Order: sequence, then structure tokens, then C-alpha cells
Amino acid sequence: MKVSMKVDYGVRALVDLAERYGGGPVQTGEIAERQSIPEPYLDQLLTMLSKFGFIRSRRGPQGGHVLAKAPSEISLGMVVAGLEGTAASLDCITEPAECTLSNGCAQRDVWRSVEEAVYSVLSFTSIADLANRQKRLQSRGTYQI
Repeated sequence: MKVSMKVDYGVRALVDLAERYGGGPVQTGEIAERQSIPEPYLDQLLTMLSKFGFIRSRRGPQGGHVLAKAPSEISLGMVVAGLEGTAASLDCITEPAECTLSNGCAQRDVWRSVEEAVYSVLSFTSIADLANRQKRLQSRGTYQI
């Protein structure tokens, strides 16, 4: 599975907001700087994420972005589906009649299993899970007393 830049950046932005969940609005420029995402592209992504109900945005000097739901309520699968759609990896999985070999094709069953495994991992991984993993990874590199 190849993850698009749109999904990568969108997930990074959501994890950034999850790390600051409950602390008030976060401005686009702050997210862009921390996550190394070009700000104009991030603006477009945040608009999309808002449209899908993942974030709420407010304009103005006290404005910014916040998660619209708890980070534990947003799955990676929801984000991927929102940003990329739910297209199957092979047409024969969703349209078996389009392939004359589909009824006796061993590959088809394997690709379906792969797709189901990926979907399962994405569905059961929340933005909160990723934020917690991020926190653990960042704390490994720092000395704490």
C-alpha cells in the first residue's frame, strides 16, 4: 500500500492537534512548522478535514483549529477514506465479473486478504494511538529526571 502525501500530511496535522487536544485552537502556521508541511497545502488539507468533520476551524486573531472529536474517536481508516476514498486495490475484488479469470484466480483471494488486513489495522488505529506512539518516540530521545 502506498500512502499519499495528502494522507501523510493530513494524519500528521491530526496527530499534532491530538497532542494539543483541550488546549485551545492551534494556528495553521504552528502546525506547518512543527510538521514540515507547506502552509498553503496544509490550509487546503485542513479545509478538507473540516468538511469531513474531523476538525473545527475558527478565523481571527484568537482562531485556529481544534479536533471536532476526541482523538480516540477518529480512526486512521476514517481519515484515509475521507481523504482518498475507499477504492479497492484491484478491480477484480469489487467487480469480479470484469475479469474472466476471477472465479479460479488464487491471487484474488490473497489480495482480498491483504486488503482486509490493511483495513483492519487502519480501522483499529486511532489518532490518539498515534499521538501516544509519537509521545513515546519523542521521549526516548530526551533525558528525563
